[in-house]
Amino acid sequence: MEAPDPANVRIITTLGHVDHGKTTLMDALLAANNIISHRMAGKLRFLDSREDEQERGITMESSAVSLKFQVMGRPDEERSLKTYIVNMIDTPGHVDFSSEVSTASRLCDGALVLVDVVEGVCTQTIAVLRQAWEDNLRPILVINKMDRLITELKLVPTEAYQHLSRLIEQVNAVMGSFFASELMEDDLRWREERDRRLAEKKDQLADEAEASANDTDDFKEKDDEDIYFAPERGNVVFASAIDGWGFRVGHFAQLYSAKLGFKEANLRRVLWGDFYLDPKSKKVISHKHLRGRALKPLFVQFVLENIWAVYDAVVMNPDTEKVTKIVTALNLKILPRDLRSKDSRQLLSTIFTQWLSLSTCIIQATIDVVPSPPVAQAIRIPKMLYPNVFDKSIQPKNKLEEDLFTSNFAPDAVVVAYVSKMFAVAAQELPENKKRVVTADELRQRARDAKEARDNSVSVSETPDPPRAVPESPPSTALGETLDASEESEIILGFARLYSGTIHTGSTIYCVLPKYDASLPPNHAHNAAHLIPAKVDGLYVMMGRELIPVDSVRAGNTFAIRGLGGKVYRNATLCAPQSIGVPEGTDPVQVQDSLINIGGVTRMVSPIVRVALEPVIPSDMPKLVAGMKLLAQADPCVETFQQQTGEHVILTAGELHLERCLKDLRERFARVEIQASKPIVPFRETAVKAQDMAPSKTPNAVRGTIKGASTQNLVTFSIRAAPVPDIILQFLLHNLTTLRALQQDGHTDRDTAGSSIDIVSESELAGIQGDVLHTPSVRADQFWNALEEKCNEAGGEWVNISDRIWSFGPRHAGSCILIDYRKDTTPLSLRRRLSRNHPAQPTNASDNNVDFTGYVETGFQLAMFQGPLCAEPVEGMAYFVESINVDADGVQKEIVQNRLSQVTGSVISAVRDACRNGLLDWSPRLMLAIYSCDIQASTDVLGKVYGVVAKRRGRIVAEEMKEGTTFFTVSALLPVVESFGFADDIRKRTSGAASPQLIFSGYELLDQDPFWIPTTEEELEDLGEKADRDNIAKGYMDSVRERKGMFVDRKIVQFAEKQRTLKR
Repeated sequence: MEAPDPANVRIITTLGHVDHGKTTLMDALLAANNIISHRMAGKLRFLDSREDEQERGITMESSAVSLKFQVMGRPDEERSLKTYIVNMIDTPGHVDFSSEVSTASRLCDGALVLVDVVEGVCTQTIAVLRQAWEDNLRPILVINKMDRLITELKLVPTEAYQHLSRLIEQVNAVMGSFFASELMEDDLRWREERDRRLAEKKDQLADEAEASANDTDDFKEKDDEDIYFAPERGNVVFASAIDGWGFRVGHFAQLYSAKLGFKEANLRRVLWGDFYLDPKSKKVISHKHLRGRALKPLFVQFVLENIWAVYDAVVMNPDTEKVTKIVTALNLKILPRDLRSKDSRQLLSTIFTQWLSLSTCIIQATIDVVPSPPVAQAIRIPKMLYPNVFDKSIQPKNKLEEDLFTSNFAPDAVVVAYVSKMFAVAAQELPENKKRVVTADELRQRARDAKEARDNSVSVSETPDPPRAVPESPPSTALGETLDASEESEIILGFARLYSGTIHTGSTIYCVLPKYDASLPPNHAHNAAHLIPAKVDGLYVMMGRELIPVDSVRAGNTFAIRGLGGKVYRNATLCAPQSIGVPEGTDPVQVQDSLINIGGVTRMVSPIVRVALEPVIPSDMPKLVAGMKLLAQADPCVETFQQQTGEHVILTAGELHLERCLKDLRERFARVEIQASKPIVPFRETAVKAQDMAPSKTPNAVRGTIKGASTQNLVTFSIRAAPVPDIILQFLLHNLTTLRALQQDGHTDRDTAGSSIDIVSESELAGIQGDVLHTPSVRADQFWNALEEKCNEAGGEWVNISDRIWSFGPRHAGSCILIDYRKDTTPLSLRRRLSRNHPAQPTNASDNNVDFTGYVETGFQLAMFQGPLCAEPVEGMAYFVESINVDADGVQKEIVQNRLSQVTGSVISAVRDACRNGLLDWSPRLMLAIYSCDIQASTDVLGKVYGVVAKRRGRIVAEEMKEGTTFFTVSALLPVVESFGFADDIRKRTSGAASPQLIFSGYELLDQDPFWIPTTEEELEDLGEKADRDNIAKGYMDSVRERKGMFVDRKIVQFAEKQRTLKR
């Protein structure tokens, strides 16, 4: 495939909810490129190359394909054929694989957003629209499955038009909400900037009035005109991918302009909307001039009625004569045998493919709407490089940025490519390891050679058995041996896009890893580990499951690259000063000007389902560990790690994702039999103030007060536990990311730069801990002031407490707070400690210079990380340290006898136990991980859906009927621990009519005390001494304790009077 000019290249992705027809649409485009048969388009699902994808009928991995189209230039331009290369990426729609969407959209300039015309805007539709918005993609709305309006809903054209206009309004409402939130942020940012400028000017000018009079900068509002979908603007396609047709309003405007005597541009403007054709004057009128006449809109009259007529004649009420008339009227070339065909869908597809070709429509829309790489990169790259600069136009500062902004592919242009994910390919699937297919020309040449040999029989007879054949055989056997040897292995390839320059096979490039800091020199201790040279072993153009080897790739194209295995973990920026690569022996400092870090991919959904794995045969453990490493690299949404218990744990986004990962491990990566534990679901522990709590553990003290001491009472302390007020708790949960960033900045300032490198990112860390990441409500510099406001709002003892906050937990950034409430000392303040202009805070040490405050904090962190109920993290508890008393003489004696470590260890243990007991002094509660669940179901199976949700302790939160259809959208909340097998169960009960989408949405309190037993007369009378009703919270707690090997208080004989001897 020859490399075209970047101006004739387009890079797009398909986005949409599951089962909205993305892969079927791609089939139509592949058929237009003669990669698959036109008859098989829509049935083959060519890009679903995995066996389980074909079985389940859903996409699980994104697939890329490069297609070549020849398009005639516009009438106003030169009427010549132009060759366009369209790089397309087909993405999954299932929420479990949404990380594939994130990695694909980062590489693209435009997106085909597919929406099922009947199901409408679903949860994943909104999620993918947000992804497209954040990545600055130019979207094209494809309203798919239009045939369902005719065959299923049986709407008349006028009703269908109203249904379509409502659907477009819904999608535009989603886009409008994104725009509104961004506008509010811009407004706030502008005001803050203006206040800062006024403050600076106030120092120079006399007073504020004069300063504001001199400030001429007004807030410039963004225009939202170009963000919405409007058929007349050409960014809406009406399609039926299964029947192979699609059109834009412009196509019909072109057809009718000559017939009606209108200008094409004018007709395109009025063909969608409330415009009508006056039958008397033959002029287009708006709804104001109807004067009560029952006219049909132009879109109904000229577009929909024609399509409805074809469906009616072919499918609904088959009529051969009518079909023949339609074919003649449309001037289509259809063979008589096709017209006589009994397969009505095939005839329908044949008519529509010629009349309203889907591939032509999609490609034309892509060329018109999606910008070419040079245009797109001028808009998108500045946002990637400078996410915090909000100027409309950012000028390039050096040659590197100039090449990036213009997609320069000259030999001296800086090579910059971005690898968004790594993927694994079996070694025998690589083109160089495959047996080459002999072409027809080569077979003919062989026949000619054989004939010549026969004709020349004399010379052949004189020659003995050819010895030349002997040396030729070893290479082939060697190749066979290498193939056999490498059959077991998987090769890791990078999925990348080239932003500038030209990359060649065999050249050397630098891999700039996500944690590379461009503000430091390349030879700095921090950057040394994040800048790795690599040789390009192979470049490939991706064609679905096939890889086509190429020698070089030009800017503006997507490609696969070999040679990054063991160097790049998941994503990286590839850099080289020019197309020949990095010369050997070059010092990184010499090429510093060509090094850039484009950054990581934001993940839409955090993994929540964790499973412990072990091989069936214990000696296969090394293979399993190596396989898990490969899997973590090849799948962007999997985390693998070893727990403190020694278990090897795999963390996935959902049940379906887990199934796919286990299948991949067994068959591809580890190739051993694996046993998986039951899913390990995270819980949270907390405490609340309940009506009937047991008496306080410490008499004559406030509830939650626990007094503790180390060995020999050398250190005594008093800690009081209390639930954090809800207003402060919600603030902390929403700003965990900000808090972590603050802590990290504080550590970076104090620590040396050459700290150990960790490849776990912020979102991955959240995933491992089972947190849900919210968008922060405040920036890092406003965090403490905002927290102080919330504390003052909570009132009581929380007023002015922010300066006394000693630490947050667990892991120094959570919703639990350690507060220094001692009266006689300067409080240990995290706020002051993290302040950059404040020197390191002197510790409150005794005369003997032994400071126990650090050990108190460690005890608090341990208690918060493993709570008292079932050793799960604690949420929403505050601990007030009221006193710490140290026996200085006793400590001095221990130091002399070299036993200080025993004292410090006992302090940590005592504080940990005190914190745990403080929580139990209140009414303890478990918090369950919760899925938000969206189910689309028709009225006849609604009751069954409710039954399945109720059985699994879920609750329905909303139920909405889709207008104009018989479908209900049911929103429910379901505990993750009860969700396994939920999708299968609901499909079985509803005979496949309902399919749920589960998205992790945080934690919810289970308002039941795990230690509750019946005590009052009423409870004993109702439930009996043994409480026949199960305590759900205790059941969850005991199951987790049992899994962790902790003590479980369970009676072996529950009901002695019911015991009986079982038959052997």
